[in-house]
Amino acid sequence: MPAPAPAGSAATTAPPTSASPPLRTIGFMTDFDVKDDAVGICKAVMEGVAPGVKINDITHQVTPFDIEEGARFLAGSAPYFAKNAVFVVVVDPGVGSNRKAIIAESGVGQFFVLPDNGLLTLLTDRDGILAAREITNPKWMIGAGISSTFHGRDIFSPAGAHLARGDNWTEAGPAIDVTKLVRLQVHSAVIDANGLHGKVLGLDGPFGNLVLNIPADTFAKMGYAIGETVPVALDGKEYRFPFVKTFSDVQVGAPLFYIDSRGRLSLGVNQRNFSETYKVMPGAELLIPAKH
Repeated sequence: MPAPAPAGSAATTAPPTSASPPLRTIGFMTDFDVKDDAVGICKAVMEGVAPGVKINDITHQVTPFDIEEGARFLAGSAPYFAKNAVFVVVVDPGVGSNRKAIIAESGVGQFFVLPDNGLLTLLTDRDGILAAREITNPKWMIGAGISSTFHGRDIFSPAGAHLARGDNWTEAGPAIDVTKLVRLQVHSAVIDANGLHGKVLGLDGPFGNLVLNIPADTFAKMGYAIGETVPVALDGKEYRFPFVKTFSDVQVGAPLFYIDSRGRLSLGVNQRNFSETYKVMPGAELLIPAKH
């Protein structure tokens, strides 16, 4: 639970002048939810440092403490932002520990303000990280009374706003070796003599579709074409589901394999919740044999 803001605390740097460069957009993502004031407080801090800054909410409903889900959402959303956008990402179960608060610049020119806990893993694999710095300069923080439990307010939000208004990010703190940034263990789908081994990474919003770690081109190696039925062992049970283009290609209440909007194989039920219907949750494993 974020601590209450200390009395009189505020970002200390003056707002930009008329000669300042245009403000960069901030993409904001957390696991805070929106039931209390944490998200609003963070936005107020950003606005205080960079008045008029545009803040686009990616989501504030990352599953609490789920760094892997946060990494997936971050990598999935970043390509739709401007090449100079700033991202403030707070999924931080290690808040207050010795984990570093960092800024990283990607190969496409975007900046990421977040804890060094693996959130950058998927983005690093796709875009690369050119440079990174630890945030240690108090002038890039809220200015007073740094909480041990709310670095989203006290460190990440003000640092992100400094970047958004064009401040020199090398002043935020010392450089970090990008090869030593924390990485998650990425569980990729594999193909062996028994077939394609995959895993359920998560659920698609409120719909309960299964997000799988199987890219479309990997599934294509199994030989199944649109309109064919695909056998699968899912969470220890045997099924046969049609492989189709979209939900309306099957009857309401019927299951389907399809390629989702991110280019991955997915499982759903037309106008129903697959996870609830089949009692399958993230972490479940599946096996698809090659077509004979």
